[in-house]
Amino acid sequence: MYLCPPRGPQCPSGGRAGADLISLLQRVSEARVLVDGAVVGDIGAGLLVLVCAERGDTDALADKLLAKVLKLRIFSDDAGKMNRCVQDLDGQGACGGLLIVSQFTLAADASGGNRPSFTKAAPPDEGRRLYDYFVAQARAAHPVVQTGRFAADMQVHLVNDGPVTIPLRVN
Repeated sequence: MYLCPPRGPQCPSGGRAGADLISLLQRVSEARVLVDGAVVGDIGAGLLVLVCAERGDTDALADKLLAKVLKLRIFSDDAGKMNRCVQDLDGQGACGGLLIVSQFTLAADASGGNRPSFTKAAPPDEGRRLYDYFVAQARAAHPVVQTGRFAADMQVHLVNDGPVTIPLRVN
């Protein structure tokens, strides 16, 4: 078990939803990512964080997204209410894991027909740079961080807890 500094019974959520850097959060009891049949990332209780960089996204947006992910109160307290964040799963400072997976398909635009367009997604080199930056910042701020592999054909296995799935955009 990993312990975070005490944060009290609740983690403030702060921030606001808007546009730009996209993520999809799934509260999980466990999750793992396989590439070519080998596990490359594996967590117990925590968050699966699918992240997509769009054209024009910045390090500042990545910082804002990470702050929101770490403080979002979507874990149940003793009364069954969503009052705890991934940094304080049990109200005693125990941290959940983060499994961060790049997912450019979150930028899909299917409004023009039956084949989605991904023109809003950042070019691969910029997407990788922002993904690597986000992961590095997450590792600096949180003790349990695992990842997928950028641009790989990945199989993501998860047990969605709740289920709780939250689309999140920051601007």
